[in-house]
Amino acid sequence: MTQGYTPDMFLHDTGVSRETLERLRTYADMLGAWQSRMNLVSARTLPDLWHRHMLDSAQILALAEDDRAARGRPLVWLDIGSGAGFPGLVTAIITGETVHLVEKSAKKCRFLKAVAEAVALSARVHNVRIEALEGVLEAPVDVVTARACAPLPKLLELAYPWLSGGAVGLFLKGQYLDRELTEATKCWRLSSRSFQSRTSPEGRILRVEELDRV
Repeated sequence: MTQGYTPDMFLHDTGVSRETLERLRTYADMLGAWQSRMNLVSARTLPDLWHRHMLDSAQILALAEDDRAARGRPLVWLDIGSGAGFPGLVTAIITGETVHLVEKSAKKCRFLKAVAEAVALSARVHNVRIEALEGVLEAPVDVVTARACAPLPKLLELAYPWLSGGAVGLFLKGQYLDRELTEATKCWRLSSRSFQSRTSPEGRILRVEELDRV
């Protein structure tokens, strides 16, 4: 573990502003406080919060820069299975863009809403299953994200309504990505690229640009 990884190291590695870093500190402090009342993240990962969760989430943002330039406007994000807010809350804090946080746990949604209010985020929390949002969101979605949400074949099913409509997927995956891709191609035709994670030798980020059923 990289428990010596500090917020200042995060600042250096990401280039965020001091103001953004302070908002992330507020988020981190609230996570620690709420963790004592509910299981938001694995307790053993808290000492490594800034590397294991903050940087792990923030690294995906560089993979959406070309999408932002191509659209010529701020992006709209959809985060599936937001949990404690990784990567959705980190995305909202750093980019200032609209992020839809989808989480079925009412307790976790209360935490997400509390953080969004505390740091004045342009984020919307949806206490529903992702299937309930199809056709409901009032604006097009540009990027769909997920972290530790579901195996890839299931994740593609959940994200399909938006990926088939022109959104791209940025999915934080682990050591079994190749196996999951092999399984997924039995049901899906997809155009994808994977990128090595900055935070784990076994982690990768999968970018899905096109998706259709076989």
